[in-house]
Amino acid sequence: PFDLVIESQAGAPLEVHGRKSAAHVLVRFLSLSETQRSQARLKIENQRLAADHDTMIGLLDALNMPAWLRGEDGGLKWVNRAYADAVEAENAEAAVREKKEFLGGQARDAIAAQHRTHPVFEQSLSTVIEGDRRVFAVTDFAGSDGSAGLACDTSAIEAVRGEYERTVRSHADTLDQLNTAVAIFDTDEKLRFFNQAFQKLWGLEAGFLHSAPDNALLLDRLRSEGKIAEQPEWRRWKEGLLGAYRAVESQEHWWHLPDGKTIRVVANPQPKGGVTWVFENLTEKMDLESRYQTAVRVQGETLDNLAEGVAVFGPDGRLRLSNPAFATLWGLSGEAAKPSVHVSTIRDLCDRQAADSPWPGFVAAVTGFDDERRDRHGQTELNNGNVLSYAMIPLPNGQVMMTFVDVTDSVHVERALKDKNEALQKSDQLKNEFVQHVSYELRSPLTNIIGFTELLSQPTTGPLTQKQREYVEHVSSSSAVLLTIVNDILDLATVDAGIMQLDISEVQVDRTIAAAAELVADRLEEHSIRLEVEAASAPKTFHGDEVRVRQILYNLLSNAANYAPEASTIRLTCRHLADGVEFSVHDDGPGMPPDVLDSVFRRFEPRANGGRRRGAGLGLSIVKSFVELHGGSVRIETGKDKGTTVICTFPDMPGIRAAAE
Repeated sequence: PFDLVIESQAGAPLEVHGRKSAAHVLVRFLSLSETQRSQARLKIENQRLAADHDTMIGLLDALNMPAWLRGEDGGLKWVNRAYADAVEAENAEAAVREKKEFLGGQARDAIAAQHRTHPVFEQSLSTVIEGDRRVFAVTDFAGSDGSAGLACDTSAIEAVRGEYERTVRSHADTLDQLNTAVAIFDTDEKLRFFNQAFQKLWGLEAGFLHSAPDNALLLDRLRSEGKIAEQPEWRRWKEGLLGAYRAVESQEHWWHLPDGKTIRVVANPQPKGGVTWVFENLTEKMDLESRYQTAVRVQGETLDNLAEGVAVFGPDGRLRLSNPAFATLWGLSGEAAKPSVHVSTIRDLCDRQAADSPWPGFVAAVTGFDDERRDRHGQTELNNGNVLSYAMIPLPNGQVMMTFVDVTDSVHVERALKDKNEALQKSDQLKNEFVQHVSYELRSPLTNIIGFTELLSQPTTGPLTQKQREYVEHVSSSSAVLLTIVNDILDLATVDAGIMQLDISEVQVDRTIAAAAELVADRLEEHSIRLEVEAASAPKTFHGDEVRVRQILYNLLSNAANYAPEASTIRLTCRHLADGVEFSVHDDGPGMPPDVLDSVFRRFEPRANGGRRRGAGLGLSIVKSFVELHGGSVRIETGKDKGTTVICTFPDMPGIRAAAE
């Protein structure tokens, strides 16, 4: 049996009774009185509301979002499982019983204040969950009997939003560092982003760009300021550009600006609408490419017109480039010297042109694995008599360059010069040997002549007439001069043979100068020439061969006496240096012309320009040889009508070495 109160489709409440007998089932529908009808409606409505309440409570309890109900006093009446978990309560009933709040007091006060003027509170609030501060989107509704709230965890969304904003800022900073101009327009064709390169390229004010102008306005602005070229059909051209907003694929354009710049423009449609414009300034690149191509053509023409043969081989051993001179020098055909021919093939052809071919070494250098890649230079003679000078130079990129120069004429001239030089050296050697031999042969007769002359001049030999005495003195002086020349020649021969030995001792400067001056006193007196000695700053002694130093000073004074004018002064100066001693002899003669200076120290080349007599041309040669034997040096300061100064420098401790001829 059952007893129910139901509602008909017309909305009228009915009372239903059901009974079962032995043979039948009876259901009775009874119409209710007005009072009973009102009670029935209230009961039905209560059942419906209870069902809806249970459904909503079940839904809220199933949500993974904290939800709560509060009474008129603001205290918790009910919370769901997510709320209990958030406040770390054992269950929902415990959270209500223990009055565990999800939001802080300040947040609850803000909600209560909002409810005084408005029933709905919506705001993002932060709270601490399991030790972490999280952000929740809180919605709280105030009713007549309390309030209900729901909190949605937006921490992940906020984190994503923050990461997105940081990424956008990072991309913006990165784009600002680019030299390529970038501008981003949204679906409404409004400027949303531009980098510094974009502003610099077009020279636009930051205020105008930050005002988010649309794309068409920007193009019109650039046109009015003359920053882009005028188009024959401006409207159609602009519409073609703006068609990028309706395109799927990227579009590329080339703009040649009035100021001479060349811009590559790329319009890249975005998946969510809008276009990213990229303006790449290729002016320098195109100018560089143009100059590079010009340089390549010039270098190609230069290589083709070089007299030198040039060939470059790659790391794979194949010919990369060559010029016509290379093929001509080695007698190669055009096919044999074209690019991609292997070096071994060229070697086979070139080996036929030379008996001692360098190409095996070339092949080893080009195709080998030697870590120490070195330059190679040399010469090779071809079968036809031509001589080639070659250089093999490793290049940084693993390639090898070879150059070949025809030096046939130079080699022939060099060989002729070598042969001539050898002949001259032999002739000079024969001359020296002859002079030395004659000098030795003359020395004994000269000694006899000098001895007999001295004997004749003695009073014990007998009286001589004035004329006879003059003859004897002339023979004596001439014999002495000739003996000096012979001794000089023998000294030079000793120096040349490398057997000259210096007798190193302390040289008395004053005594040596006086002895040399005494030897030339007669010649100076003959021409009224005065000798002025300046030795105030000279050392008392220095180490050297006193005999050779005196011989050096004698030759210098004799040379000066030969060129000094009548009644002039010759100055002999000696001074101490930091590392040695310096002697200098100056005369006021005509000086030496520049062409004479080149040969002033050569032997047997007397210089009679302005001199009183022509000597054997050995004086300065003797000076240079003996000074250099001491480890010193000789130099000459002269000029036209300025006189001549010969300066000899001796070291403190002479280092004996071979004298220069």
